[in-house]
Amino acid sequence: MGENGLRAMCGTREAKLGTFIVEFATPGIGHLCKAAGCDFVLFDTEHSGFHNETIKSAVRYFEAARLPTIVRVPSKEYHHIARAADMGAEGVMLPMVNDAKEAKGILDCLKYTPLGHRGVALGIAHDAYRAGPVLEKLAAANARTALFAQIETKTGVKNADEIAAVEGVDCLWVGHFDLSASLGIPGEFTHPTFLDAIATVAKACRKHNKALGRLVPDIPTGLDYWSKGFDFLCYSGDVWLLQVALKTGVDGLREACRGTAPKAKKN
Repeated sequence: MGENGLRAMCGTREAKLGTFIVEFATPGIGHLCKAAGCDFVLFDTEHSGFHNETIKSAVRYFEAARLPTIVRVPSKEYHHIARAADMGAEGVMLPMVNDAKEAKGILDCLKYTPLGHRGVALGIAHDAYRAGPVLEKLAAANARTALFAQIETKTGVKNADEIAAVEGVDCLWVGHFDLSASLGIPGEFTHPTFLDAIATVAKACRKHNKALGRLVPDIPTGLDYWSKGFDFLCYSGDVWLLQVALKTGVDGLREACRGTAPKAKKN
C-alpha cells in the first residue's frame, strides 16, 4: 500500500513507471524494485505459474516496500478476480477484455456491495487484518481496488470506447503481442493496422480520462508510447532484465579475456 495508491495514480496523466514480475517472487523483490525507482509492479499469474500462496506472500513483500501492486489474473472467473483482491492486490488486471458487458462483469466480482457482488471477507489480508465498522470497510475496499482492463483483441479495440466509458474501469492496458496476433500481424508493432489500433485505444482513454498502459522493452519504445498518451509504462521484466545484464557482463568479460591472455609465470 504505497504512498500513492493505484487508483490515485490512475487519476493523473503523469508518467508511472514500473516493471513486470514473472519469475522472481523472492522476499527482497519489493525493496529491490522500490530502490530502483519503480512506482508500481505488475505481478503476473497468467503466464508465470505462480499460485495463490506465492501471490499472497509476494503482495506482502511489495506492501513492505510500500510499492503498489497490480496482479494480473489468468481469467475472468470470479475465483481468480475476488481471490486476488482478498489476498491484497491493490490493482487487478484482466486479460482479453472485449466489451463493456465483460468489464461490468469483472467489476461485479471485484467490488463489494453496493458496487458489486464480491463475497464479503473482512479482517483478512486485503484490509491488513484490522477490525472496523463493516460499511466503512466495504467502502474503503471499493475505493482502494483498481481495475486494469487489457485490450489485446481486435474486438477489444473495436469496443475500446465503451470499455473506457464504464465507471470503475481505471486503466486500459494494451497487450501488444496478443493484440498483434488478433489483428493477423503477430509481432509487427510498426504495422499501420497495429498503430491504428493503438490510436483507437488512446483516443478512448483521452475521451473518458482513463489511464493507459503497456509493457515496453526499452527506453525508446517507452518514450514513443509516452508521446502516444500512455502514462503507465512497465519497463521490461525480471527475467529479461537479469538475462540482458548478465549476458552483457559475461560477453564483455569473455571478449576482454580473449584479447588479454594471462602471462605465463616464470620459474
